[in-house]
Amino acid sequence: MTEPKFFVPSRRLELGEIASLTGARLLDESKAGLVIGRIAAASEGGEDALVFVEGKKNASLLSSVRAAAVICDEESVSDVPPNVAILVCRRPQAAFAQLARLLFPQGIRPQPVTGESGISPRAFVSSDALIEEGVIIEAGAVIGPRAAIGQGTIIGPNAVVAEGCSIGRECYIGSQCTIQYALIGDRVIIHPGAQIGQDGFGFLPGPTGLEKNPQIGRVIIQNDVEIGANTTVDRGALTDTIIGEGTKIDNLVQIAHNVRIGRSCVIAGNCGISGSVVVGDMVMMGGRVGIADHITIGDRAQIAAGSGVMNDIPAGEKWAGSPAQPIRQAFREIAALRSLVEGKRKGK
Repeated sequence: MTEPKFFVPSRRLELGEIASLTGARLLDESKAGLVIGRIAAASEGGEDALVFVEGKKNASLLSSVRAAAVICDEESVSDVPPNVAILVCRRPQAAFAQLARLLFPQGIRPQPVTGESGISPRAFVSSDALIEEGVIIEAGAVIGPRAAIGQGTIIGPNAVVAEGCSIGRECYIGSQCTIQYALIGDRVIIHPGAQIGQDGFGFLPGPTGLEKNPQIGRVIIQNDVEIGANTTVDRGALTDTIIGEGTKIDNLVQIAHNVRIGRSCVIAGNCGISGSVVVGDMVMMGGRVGIADHITIGDRAQIAAGSGVMNDIPAGEKWAGSPAQPIRQAFREIAALRSLVEGKRKGK
Protein backbone atom coordinates (compact mmCIF):
# COMPACT_ATOMS: atom_id res chain seq x y z
CA MET A 1 0.00 0.00 0.00
CA THR A 2 1.05 3.64 -0.33
CA GLU A 3 2.73 5.03 2.80
CA PRO A 4 0.89 8.16 4.03
CA LYS A 5 4.16 9.41 5.52
CA PHE A 6 5.76 9.57 2.09
CA PHE A 7 2.95 9.90 -0.46
CA VAL A 8 -0.12 11.99 0.33
CA PRO A 9 -2.86 12.31 -2.36
CA SER A 10 -3.02 15.78 -3.88
CA ARG A 11 -6.84 15.66 -3.79
CA ARG A 12 -9.86 13.40 -3.28
CA LEU A 13 -12.00 12.31 -6.20
CA GLU A 14 -15.61 11.23 -6.62
CA LEU A 15 -16.41 8.28 -8.87
CA GLY A 16 -18.22 10.53 -11.31
CA GLU A 17 -15.06 12.62 -11.72
CA ILE A 18 -12.98 9.50 -12.18
CA ALA A 19 -15.30 8.25 -14.91
CA SER A 20 -15.10 11.62 -16.68
CA LEU A 21 -11.32 11.82 -16.43
CA THR A 22 -10.61 8.30 -17.64
CA GLY A 23 -13.45 7.78 -20.07
CA ALA A 24 -14.65 4.79 -18.03
CA ARG A 25 -18.35 3.94 -17.68
CA LEU A 26 -19.80 3.93 -14.17
CA LEU A 27 -22.35 1.12 -14.10
CA ASP A 28 -24.33 2.47 -11.14
CA GLU A 29 -24.83 6.23 -11.60
CA SER A 30 -26.24 6.51 -8.08
CA LYS A 31 -22.66 6.05 -6.80
CA ALA A 32 -21.25 8.98 -8.78
CA GLY A 33 -20.80 11.00 -5.57
CA LEU A 34 -18.86 8.27 -3.75
CA VAL A 35 -15.50 9.71 -2.62
CA ILE A 36 -12.36 7.63 -3.11
CA GLY A 37 -9.90 7.98 -0.25
CA ARG A 38 -6.96 6.17 -1.81
CA ILE A 39 -5.77 3.80 -4.51
CA ALA A 40 -4.48 0.32 -3.77
CA ALA A 41 -3.57 -3.02 -5.24
CA ALA A 42 -6.51 -5.40 -5.73
CA SER A 43 -4.85 -7.93 -3.41
CA GLU A 44 -4.94 -5.39 -0.55
CA GLY A 45 -7.79 -2.97 -1.23
CA GLY A 46 -9.70 -1.37 1.63
CA GLU A 47 -13.18 0.02 2.25
CA ASP A 48 -12.34 3.46 0.79
CA ALA A 49 -9.97 2.25 -1.92
CA LEU A 50 -10.09 2.22 -5.71
CA VAL A 51 -8.43 -0.84 -7.27
CA PHE A 52 -8.07 -2.22 -10.78
CA VAL A 53 -8.04 -5.68 -12.33
CA GLU A 54 -6.98 -6.36 -15.90
CA GLY A 55 -6.71 -9.65 -17.76
CA LYS A 56 -8.14 -13.12 -17.24
CA LYS A 57 -5.23 -14.29 -15.08
CA ASN A 58 -6.06 -11.59 -12.49
CA ALA A 59 -9.86 -11.99 -12.58
CA SER A 60 -9.75 -14.41 -9.63
CA LEU A 61 -8.86 -11.46 -7.37
CA LEU A 62 -12.31 -9.94 -7.89
CA SER A 63 -14.32 -12.51 -5.98
CA SER A 64 -12.62 -11.56 -2.70
CA VAL A 65 -11.76 -7.94 -3.38
CA ARG A 66 -12.39 -5.37 -0.63
CA ALA A 67 -12.77 -1.91 -2.14
CA ALA A 68 -15.08 1.04 -2.65
CA ALA A 69 -14.74 0.68 -6.42
CA VAL A 70 -12.91 -1.30 -9.06
CA ILE A 71 -11.82 -0.44 -12.59
CA CYS A 72 -12.09 -3.52 -14.81
CA ASP A 73 -12.88 -4.62 -18.33
CA GLU A 74 -16.29 -5.74 -19.59
CA GLU A 75 -15.48 -9.45 -19.27
CA SER A 76 -14.75 -9.18 -15.54
CA VAL A 77 -17.91 -7.32 -14.47
CA SER A 78 -19.79 -10.47 -13.43
CA ASP A 79 -17.01 -11.41 -10.96
CA VAL A 80 -17.18 -8.16 -8.96
CA PRO A 81 -18.90 -8.45 -5.52
CA PRO A 82 -22.29 -6.67 -5.39
CA ASN A 83 -21.23 -4.03 -2.86
CA VAL A 84 -18.33 -2.72 -4.98
CA ALA A 85 -18.89 0.08 -7.50
CA ILE A 86 -17.75 -0.76 -11.03
CA LEU A 87 -15.98 1.41 -13.59
CA VAL A 88 -15.67 -0.33 -16.95
CA CYS A 89 -13.05 0.54 -19.55
CA ARG A 90 -11.01 -1.19 -22.21
CA ARG A 91 -7.62 -0.62 -20.54
CA PRO A 92 -8.07 -0.63 -16.76
CA GLN A 93 -4.37 -0.43 -15.90
CA ALA A 94 -3.83 2.60 -18.12
CA ALA A 95 -6.85 4.36 -16.55
CA PHE A 96 -5.60 3.52 -13.06
CA ALA A 97 -2.13 4.87 -13.88
CA GLN A 98 -3.68 8.07 -15.20
CA LEU A 99 -5.39 8.59 -11.84
CA ALA A 100 -2.23 7.74 -9.93
CA ARG A 101 -0.33 10.43 -11.83
CA LEU A 102 -3.03 12.97 -10.97
CA LEU A 103 -3.18 12.03 -7.28
CA PHE A 104 0.54 11.56 -6.70
CA PRO A 105 2.49 13.98 -8.92
CA GLN A 106 5.43 13.68 -6.50
CA GLY A 107 5.66 10.01 -7.49
CA ILE A 108 6.44 10.96 -11.09
CA ARG A 109 9.28 13.45 -10.67
CA PRO A 110 11.63 13.25 -7.66
CA GLN A 111 11.69 16.21 -5.31
CA PRO A 112 14.57 17.86 -3.43
CA VAL A 113 16.00 15.57 -0.76
CA THR A 114 16.87 18.37 1.66
CA GLY A 115 13.75 20.46 1.03
CA GLU A 116 15.94 23.39 0.00
CA SER A 117 14.96 25.95 -2.61
CA GLY A 118 17.32 27.98 -4.74
CA ILE A 119 21.05 27.42 -4.47
CA SER A 120 22.21 25.93 -1.18
CA PRO A 121 24.97 27.87 0.59
CA ARG A 122 26.65 24.48 1.02
CA ALA A 123 26.85 23.86 -2.75
CA PHE A 124 29.77 24.92 -4.95
CA VAL A 125 28.74 26.77 -8.10
CA SER A 126 31.39 28.15 -10.41
CA SER A 127 31.18 31.90 -10.92
CA ASP A 128 30.84 31.52 -14.69
CA ALA A 129 28.19 28.78 -14.64
CA LEU A 130 24.87 29.82 -16.21
CA ILE A 131 22.00 29.08 -13.82
CA GLU A 132 18.48 30.05 -14.87
CA GLU A 133 15.76 31.14 -12.44
CA GLY A 134 13.98 28.48 -10.43
CA VAL A 135 16.88 26.01 -10.32
CA ILE A 136 17.38 24.10 -7.07
CA ILE A 137 20.95 23.06 -6.23
CA GLU A 138 21.15 21.08 -3.01
CA ALA A 139 23.88 20.83 -0.39
CA GLY A 140 27.20 19.35 -1.50
CA ALA A 141 26.50 19.62 -5.22
CA VAL A 142 29.28 20.88 -7.49
CA ILE A 143 28.61 22.89 -10.67
CA GLY A 144 31.72 23.37 -12.79
CA PRO A 145 32.91 26.25 -14.98
CA ARG A 146 30.73 27.16 -17.98
CA ALA A 147 28.07 24.61 -17.04
CA ALA A 148 24.49 25.62 -17.92
CA ILE A 149 21.35 24.53 -16.03
CA GLY A 150 17.84 25.31 -17.20
CA GLN A 151 14.84 26.66 -15.32
CA GLY A 152 13.08 24.32 -12.89
CA THR A 153 15.85 21.73 -12.77
CA ILE A 154 16.80 20.07 -9.48
CA ILE A 155 20.41 19.06 -8.75
CA GLY A 156 20.50 16.62 -5.82
CA PRO A 157 22.95 16.48 -2.91
CA ASN A 158 26.58 15.72 -3.81
CA ALA A 159 25.84 15.56 -7.54
CA VAL A 160 28.53 16.85 -9.91
CA VAL A 161 27.85 18.73 -13.14
CA ALA A 162 31.25 19.11 -14.72
CA GLU A 163 32.77 21.85 -16.83
CA GLY A 164 30.87 22.82 -19.95
CA CYS A 165 27.93 20.45 -19.45
CA SER A 166 24.45 21.62 -20.37
CA ILE A 167 21.26 20.48 -18.63
CA GLY A 168 17.87 21.56 -19.92
CA ARG A 169 14.73 22.70 -18.12
CA GLU A 170 12.60 20.76 -15.61
CA CYS A 171 15.24 18.04 -15.23
CA TYR A 172 16.21 16.06 -12.15
CA ILE A 173 19.78 14.99 -11.43
CA GLY A 174 19.84 12.68 -8.39
CA SER A 175 22.27 12.59 -5.52
CA GLN A 176 25.77 11.24 -6.18
CA CYS A 177 25.35 11.51 -9.98
CA THR A 178 28.31 12.67 -12.04
CA ILE A 179 27.57 14.44 -15.32
CA GLN A 180 30.54 15.18 -17.57
CA TYR A 181 31.10 15.78 -21.29
CA ALA A 182 27.32 15.72 -21.69
CA LEU A 183 24.51 17.74 -23.25
CA ILE A 184 21.13 16.95 -21.73
CA GLY A 185 17.70 18.03 -22.97
CA ASP A 186 14.53 19.04 -21.14
CA ARG A 187 12.51 17.00 -18.60
CA VAL A 188 15.25 14.40 -18.22
CA ILE A 189 15.30 12.38 -14.98
CA ILE A 190 18.59 10.81 -13.90
CA HIS A 191 18.26 8.79 -10.70
CA PRO A 192 20.83 8.71 -7.87
CA GLY A 193 24.24 7.23 -8.49
CA ALA A 194 24.09 7.28 -12.29
CA GLN A 195 27.38 8.16 -14.00
CA ILE A 196 27.13 9.97 -17.32
CA GLY A 197 30.07 10.73 -19.62
CA GLN A 198 32.93 8.81 -18.05
CA ASP A 199 35.59 7.11 -20.16
CA GLY A 200 34.56 4.54 -22.70
CA PHE A 201 36.38 1.22 -22.36
CA GLY A 202 38.94 1.78 -25.12
CA PHE A 203 42.34 0.06 -25.02
CA LEU A 204 44.75 -1.12 -27.72
CA PRO A 205 47.55 -3.70 -27.42
CA GLY A 206 50.96 -2.00 -27.39
CA PRO A 207 54.59 -3.04 -27.01
CA THR A 208 54.44 -2.75 -23.23
CA GLY A 209 50.82 -3.80 -22.69
CA LEU A 210 47.45 -2.15 -23.11
CA GLU A 211 47.48 1.47 -24.19
CA LYS A 212 44.56 3.80 -23.64
CA ASN A 213 42.65 5.06 -26.66
CA PRO A 214 41.52 8.62 -25.77
CA GLN A 215 37.77 9.03 -25.48
CA ILE A 216 37.04 12.51 -26.80
CA GLY A 217 33.34 12.28 -27.75
CA ARG A 218 30.28 13.41 -25.83
CA VAL A 219 27.03 12.06 -24.43
CA ILE A 220 23.84 13.50 -25.93
CA ILE A 221 20.64 12.80 -23.96
CA GLN A 222 17.49 14.06 -25.65
CA ASN A 223 14.22 15.29 -24.10
CA ASP A 224 12.08 13.17 -21.73
CA VAL A 225 14.66 10.45 -21.15
CA GLU A 226 14.72 8.67 -17.78
CA ILE A 227 17.86 6.88 -16.54
CA GLY A 228 17.80 4.55 -13.53
CA ALA A 229 19.97 4.47 -10.42
CA ASN A 230 23.61 3.40 -10.82
CA THR A 231 23.36 3.18 -14.60
CA THR A 232 26.45 4.22 -16.56
CA VAL A 233 26.60 5.91 -19.96
CA ASP A 234 30.09 6.19 -21.47
CA ARG A 235 31.03 9.15 -23.62
CA GLY A 236 31.97 8.48 -27.23
CA ALA A 237 35.47 7.80 -28.45
CA LEU A 238 35.37 10.02 -31.55
CA THR A 239 31.62 10.23 -32.24
CA ASP A 240 28.90 10.81 -29.62
CA THR A 241 26.95 8.41 -27.45
CA ILE A 242 23.28 9.29 -28.05
CA ILE A 243 20.10 8.40 -26.16
CA GLY A 244 16.96 9.27 -28.08
CA GLU A 245 13.91 11.21 -26.99
CA GLY A 246 11.53 9.50 -24.56
CA THR A 247 13.72 6.43 -23.92
CA LYS A 248 13.46 4.84 -20.46
CA ILE A 249 16.47 3.02 -18.99
CA ASP A 250 16.30 0.95 -15.81
CA ASN A 251 18.81 0.65 -12.96
CA LEU A 252 22.27 -0.91 -13.33
CA VAL A 253 22.49 -0.69 -17.12
CA GLN A 254 25.82 -0.25 -18.93
CA ILE A 255 25.82 1.73 -22.17
CA ALA A 256 29.22 1.82 -23.84
CA HIS A 257 30.93 4.41 -26.02
CA ASN A 258 29.46 5.42 -29.38
CA VAL A 259 26.15 3.63 -28.74
CA ARG A 260 23.17 5.23 -30.46
CA ILE A 261 19.77 4.49 -28.93
CA GLY A 262 16.60 5.60 -30.70
CA ARG A 263 13.39 7.14 -29.43
CA SER A 264 10.94 5.64 -26.91
CA CYS A 265 13.00 2.53 -26.19
CA VAL A 266 12.63 0.51 -22.97
CA ILE A 267 15.77 -1.08 -21.50
CA ALA A 268 15.36 -3.16 -18.33
CA GLY A 269 17.85 -3.62 -15.51
CA ASN A 270 21.29 -5.26 -15.86
CA CYS A 271 21.44 -4.89 -19.63
CA GLY A 272 24.86 -4.36 -21.15
CA ILE A 273 25.19 -2.64 -24.54
CA SER A 274 28.66 -2.81 -26.06
CA GLY A 275 30.42 -0.13 -28.06
CA SER A 276 29.06 1.27 -31.33
CA VAL A 277 25.73 -0.60 -31.12
CA VAL A 278 22.87 1.09 -32.97
CA VAL A 279 19.39 0.62 -31.47
CA GLY A 280 16.33 1.75 -33.45
CA ASP A 281 13.16 3.41 -32.20
CA MET A 282 10.71 1.71 -29.79
CA VAL A 283 12.99 -1.25 -29.08
CA MET A 284 12.26 -3.26 -25.92
CA MET A 285 14.93 -5.19 -24.00
CA GLY A 286 14.19 -7.46 -21.06
CA GLY A 287 16.48 -7.66 -18.05
CA ARG A 288 20.08 -8.88 -18.38
CA VAL A 289 20.27 -8.62 -22.17
CA GLY A 290 23.83 -8.43 -23.45
CA ILE A 291 24.64 -7.03 -26.91
CA ALA A 292 27.99 -7.49 -28.64
CA ASP A 293 29.73 -4.50 -30.22
CA HIS A 294 28.82 -3.03 -33.62
CA ILE A 295 25.40 -4.74 -33.67
CA THR A 296 22.33 -3.05 -35.19
CA ILE A 297 18.88 -3.56 -33.63
CA GLY A 298 15.97 -2.57 -35.90
CA ASP A 299 12.97 -0.43 -34.96
CA ARG A 300 10.38 -2.06 -32.67
CA ALA A 301 12.47 -5.18 -32.13
CA GLN A 302 11.91 -7.05 -28.85
CA ILE A 303 14.65 -8.97 -27.03
CA ALA A 304 13.73 -11.45 -24.29
CA ALA A 305 15.34 -11.27 -20.85
CA GLY A 306 18.71 -12.95 -20.51
CA SER A 307 19.44 -12.98 -24.24
CA GLY A 308 22.94 -12.67 -25.64
CA VAL A 309 22.82 -10.84 -28.96
CA MET A 310 25.63 -11.66 -31.39
CA ASN A 311 23.95 -10.74 -34.70
CA ASP A 312 21.91 -7.88 -36.13
CA ILE A 313 18.17 -8.06 -35.38
CA PRO A 314 15.81 -6.92 -38.16
CA ALA A 315 13.07 -4.41 -37.44
CA GLY A 316 9.96 -5.73 -35.69
CA GLU A 317 11.35 -9.17 -34.82
CA LYS A 318 11.30 -10.91 -31.42
CA TRP A 319 14.50 -12.70 -30.40
CA ALA A 320 15.46 -14.82 -27.40
CA GLY A 321 18.23 -17.09 -26.15
CA SER A 322 21.98 -17.04 -25.89
CA PRO A 323 23.15 -16.69 -28.56
CA ALA A 324 19.91 -14.90 -29.43
CA GLN A 325 17.83 -15.98 -32.42
CA PRO A 326 14.24 -15.51 -33.63
CA ILE A 327 12.00 -16.44 -30.72
CA ARG A 328 10.07 -19.22 -32.47
CA GLN A 329 13.28 -20.90 -33.48
CA ALA A 330 14.62 -20.56 -29.93
CA PHE A 331 11.48 -22.16 -28.50
CA ARG A 332 11.63 -25.00 -31.04
CA GLU A 333 15.20 -25.78 -30.00
CA ILE A 334 14.23 -25.75 -26.32
CA ALA A 335 11.29 -28.08 -27.04
CA ALA A 336 13.51 -30.42 -29.08
CA LEU A 337 16.12 -30.56 -26.32
CA ARG A 338 13.44 -31.21 -23.70
CA SER A 339 11.97 -33.99 -25.85
CA LEU A 340 15.41 -35.55 -26.27
CA VAL A 341 16.03 -35.50 -22.52
CA GLU A 342 12.59 -36.94 -21.74
CA GLY A 343 13.11 -39.66 -24.36
CA LYS A 344 16.38 -40.74 -22.78
CA ARG A 345 14.75 -40.85 -19.34
CA LYS A 346 11.96 -43.11 -20.60
CA GLY A 347 14.47 -45.38 -22.28
CA LYS A 348 16.30 -46.10 -19.03
